[in-house]
Amino acid sequence: MSLMESPGPPPAPTRSSLVSGRLMLRPVPWDAVLAISRGERLDDWADDYPGDGDVMIAGLLLDAEQAVGPGPGQVAGRDMGQAAADPEDAAWGHRQVVERASGLVVGGIGFFGPPRDGEVEIGYGIVPSRQGRGYATEALRTMIALAWADERVTTVVAGTDPGNGASQRVLGKAGFRQIAAGSEFRYRLTRAG
Repeated sequence: MSLMESPGPPPAPTRSSLVSGRLMLRPVPWDAVLAISRGERLDDWADDYPGDGDVMIAGLLLDAEQAVGPGPGQVAGRDMGQAAADPEDAAWGHRQVVERASGLVVGGIGFFGPPRDGEVEIGYGIVPSRQGRGYATEALRTMIALAWADERVTTVVAGTDPGNGASQRVLGKAGFRQIAAGSEFRYRLTRAG
């Protein structure tokens, strides 16, 4: 099998970590949110993790927790797939992409919240040192399996910058079709019916 081929169908989704052929997608641990927010590093990160998107997500999670929660000092060690989320909707938060062979965090992927009118939006990023290995496609397919396991979801959408050909190819490999172009390219995947 080449590095770009899928290792097989995605696993059955769970509300905690998801495991695929080469990856584990785990809810973002709170200590990682704090470390990213402080510009610190943890031992289980690839040298070029976190990416810009991971920094942005950590900031959003920290802000949300501080706005509605008891405070980060009182929730240390909690998994924060989505800060202050309804427990039923915990699967719809952000996850770290962990390379199973090395145990290193190599990116992030997640939904922008629970389904609304049958739709969820997804975003993802893999660090440059691990790009070109099919990890983004594998992670995306795994998260799509999670979305389809919820009967509320009929559509998954995503957006990319017009110049991000790699992300556009990932979306195409996962079955997405482009629905809009402009300052952002928009993509849609509809549940087979």
